[in-house]
Amino acid sequence: MVEIDEELENRIGEVTRKTKDMGIPVMILIEGAPASGKSRLSNALYMALDAKYTDFVATRPPRELDLRYPFLQRYWQHLPKNGDINIHFRSWYSQYIEYKVRGIKENIRVDYDEIKDDMENFEDTLRNNGYEIIKFYVHADEDIKQKHIDKLNANPVLKWKAEEFQERLEDFDYEGEMEQFLNSSSESQWTKIDFEEKDEAVNKLFETVITRLEERIESEDNAGKTESDGDFSEDYEAELFKFDFEKEKLKKKEYKKILPGLQERMREIQFQLYEEKIPLVLVYEGMDAAGKGGNIERTRQLLDPTGYTVNATGAPTDMELAHHYLWRFATEVPRSGHIGFFDRSWYGRVMVERIEGFASNAQWKQSYGEINDFEKSLYNSGAIIIKFFLSLDKDEQLERFQDRENDEDKAWKLTEEDWRNREKWDLYIEASEDMIRETSTDYAPWHIIPGNNKRYARIAALRKIIETCEVQIKNK
Repeated sequence: MVEIDEELENRIGEVTRKTKDMGIPVMILIEGAPASGKSRLSNALYMALDAKYTDFVATRPPRELDLRYPFLQRYWQHLPKNGDINIHFRSWYSQYIEYKVRGIKENIRVDYDEIKDDMENFEDTLRNNGYEIIKFYVHADEDIKQKHIDKLNANPVLKWKAEEFQERLEDFDYEGEMEQFLNSSSESQWTKIDFEEKDEAVNKLFETVITRLEERIESEDNAGKTESDGDFSEDYEAELFKFDFEKEKLKKKEYKKILPGLQERMREIQFQLYEEKIPLVLVYEGMDAAGKGGNIERTRQLLDPTGYTVNATGAPTDMELAHHYLWRFATEVPRSGHIGFFDRSWYGRVMVERIEGFASNAQWKQSYGEINDFEKSLYNSGAIIIKFFLSLDKDEQLERFQDRENDEDKAWKLTEEDWRNREKWDLYIEASEDMIRETSTDYAPWHIIPGNNKRYARIAALRKIIETCEVQIKNK
């Protein structure tokens, strides 16, 4: 039985109630080799925290289904909401070691250093958005581990556990693999706990959590208000959206002739992606009424519905607002061999949230790098990422608004928010061009498509998807 210092137990309850009230999400990582004592430390901490806002997340060895998703997907899935606490009993570090020892998963196309970068970027992104991450590594000498295993072996009911520990100690050099992380930068510093005396180990864990959270509370109390004016130019002139829309047209007869062949080829591409276990992420952004929905509809018209999902992004729910802004998208990325359509996406952070003042200047500016890192992690896990921005001119948008307003079957598509956004046209143009400049990368490029002629835009997007996928499938 672990004896916890009563004062520490009271203090940890008090400090975590404050972080709950302040909306600070907390992630406590507990790593260590098998039979090192981390389960006893974890349980002592779990017992001391309020179960109403504490979740215990145990990382098991990845199953076949896990291997079909990006490396970090299940950790995005388990992010605590604002004010909640997650205890990670093993984490992405253990998963990294599992993947490395057992052989890298089929569709990761880069080396282990790239995965380590994804892990570091993941943590930085969380910290930048208010998450407090506290990391522990539990170390135990070989004789302590062996005593633990011998004790389990002596109990017929628990003998299987001893055998599992023994097998994993033989197969996995946790101590050796973790050294590279334990010696990392001070910003992601680990607290090392030697598990000799159980009570001392638990008390050190409690003291560390209390100290870190007290420091965080103090920094929050001293934090000043941040700007959220969007930081726009006084007289911005568009550069990326200058098109001769009269030239970018496709006649109806030609469109009807071309479209069926491209749709048939898209269906073949879908099955090739499935066979090769390649996920495809398709992002559609653009001005209101630019034709995003119609473009997606023509692209998926002949697809097998069991192999794709359409994510139409609206205003975030209360639950989504209580999480990291990428959470609702990271949990919807397609598994290997499947296609994910995003009708609007995570780019709302640097457009709508910037324009409306929902994100401070510091927040939306840092989001460019965070989004690039997020997309890089998808790419590193095997995904093809294609992003479209459908551009139209202001007069064409007005005409489409009026057509919708006068058509009983389409009037529902037009909202007061659409008219209000139109009044901020210049702001949306500047925000959109900034977004494209900052987030068009080799692994996740933007393709700007003139959208005044819907037929032209649909054919252009379909051709780009097919062309990109054919190259990636051939080079796999």
